[in-house]
Amino acid sequence: MKLGAALPVTGLIALAACGTASEEQPVESDPLIEAEVEARSELAESGVVYCALNGAVEMRSDCQIERSQSDDGLVLTVRHPDGGFRRLLVTNDGSGLVAADGAEAVTVTPTSEREIEVAIGGDTYRLPATVR
Repeated sequence: MKLGAALPVTGLIALAACGTASEEQPVESDPLIEAEVEARSELAESGVVYCALNGAVEMRSDCQIERSQSDDGLVLTVRHPDGGFRRLLVTNDGSGLVAADGAEAVTVTPTSEREIEVAIGGDTYRLPATVR
């Protein structure tokens, strides 16, 4: 799934998925998954996001997120409990997110219509987003 333009919304970011109608497959809605996504989205609005750091598999609500505006656009700073952090730039070029310093590649994977998984280095974050 190719990601299109990313814009700030009431959640964190909006991502547009490009493709033809024949390529799109219906998204099955599981009430339990939707409830978990909703809870994570509400948590993120308060500044807390789920993350798996240093190659960990289990996602935990250990990271804090801050939003700031720069000349380049919206910057998301994800702070780790050990004092480390990642700065991500929301782009308008179709990639969705990039490392604000450009040092490492960012992989963005939509997990639902309301959430994405962002991997950079050995760290993974779950962020609310609108995938269209």
